[in-house]
Amino acid sequence: MTAAPPAQPKIYHILHVDRLASVIADGALFSDAQMTQRAGAGTTIGMNDIKARRLTLPVTCRPGTRVGDYVPFYFCPRSVMLYLIWRANHPNLTYRGGQEPIITLEADLNEAVAHAEAAGQPWAFSLANAGAYYTAFRADLAQLHEVNWTAVAATNFQPADIKEGKQAEFLMHGQFRWLLVPRIGVRNGRVQAEVAKHLETAAHKPGVQVRPDWYY
Repeated sequence: MTAAPPAQPKIYHILHVDRLASVIADGALFSDAQMTQRAGAGTTIGMNDIKARRLTLPVTCRPGTRVGDYVPFYFCPRSVMLYLIWRANHPNLTYRGGQEPIITLEADLNEAVAHAEAAGQPWAFSLANAGAYYTAFRADLAQLHEVNWTAVAATNFQPADIKEGKQAEFLMHGQFRWLLVPRIGVRNGRVQAEVAKHLETAAHKPGVQVRPDWYY
């Protein structure tokens, strides 16, 4: 028996702080499928082999679309991916800069879904890692209880079922508007100051908080 979904679920996307300027300028985060067509500035922190695979994997509840067509979010800030970045020893991870320069964008799930539906923009969520071949997908918030929320909140994800459940994702097709990000979490004051500098000329200015509990 897993925990019930939160009343107001939040979703989280991590990126290197040196990508923030282009996100602000574009007014959006873009899917990997779109990023392959763009000259994206900044450091890539994901694994290239997994990114390539996600461009081929179908989102079964949204026929004709692939995982790589969507901007991915986790349901927790302290993700398994961030753990791999912190450890910096995975053979398929070319980024070795650690978690300090990584910033965490937080958004509200229900607000994101409402925006997507008003815009006619497909969205979905997975019950495990959306980059795995066997993952199940859903496109109905009434099925949100199928996410393993106990795993999402877990700090020990050594058990295989916990590790899988913790990697559940929310997916927004094409792009995710910058305006939907009300808060940014950072590891320390130095990165907070760097983010604040980027936000000086931005029309939309999310709050920026030092959140060591969002990191390892």
